[in-house]
Amino acid sequence: MTQPIFLIGPRGCGKTTVGHELARLCGSVCIDTDSWLQTHAGKSIADIVEEEGWESFRARETAALEAVAASPAVIATGGGIILAPYNRQFMREKGMVIYLNAPVPVLVERLEAFPEEGQRPTLTGKPISEEVSEVLAERDALYREAAHHIVDASRSPAEVAQNIASVLRLACAS
Repeated sequence: MTQPIFLIGPRGCGKTTVGHELARLCGSVCIDTDSWLQTHAGKSIADIVEEEGWESFRARETAALEAVAASPAVIATGGGIILAPYNRQFMREKGMVIYLNAPVPVLVERLEAFPEEGQRPTLTGKPISEEVSEVLAERDALYREAAHHIVDASRSPAEVAQNIASVLRLACAS
């Protein structure tokens, strides 16, 4: 890998899990922008949003993206990173952008199976199935605009990682 691979998509699509698997396959590292941001801020995303508001969080998210993109790693981004036109352009120019696309029922099932209490505050205040459906409807075009490639993320993390490696023709171990 000579440039970063940015994994984008909604909550529950598997960006972090697939990112770690892809990095393992390719002998690279996976950096999660949300984890990086929380470590450097010394507080959770929920706390940042509650104390400083969404605008401040989004500014911190852009700074995290810029910081982690300096190395050729697999980068798992936050689901809303594509909301800023700057971030979409930055990722397209600095590396390869992969949209992990999965249908709403798959996303909801994953989020209900592995709730991340406190990590990310609700965006709409609605039940998870409604929120996922609404947020994906709002963001799908932005994910597609940012992406170099769209990959079916409804499969297992190992299959998705292998598919990405094939699409990008990466020299990875099988």
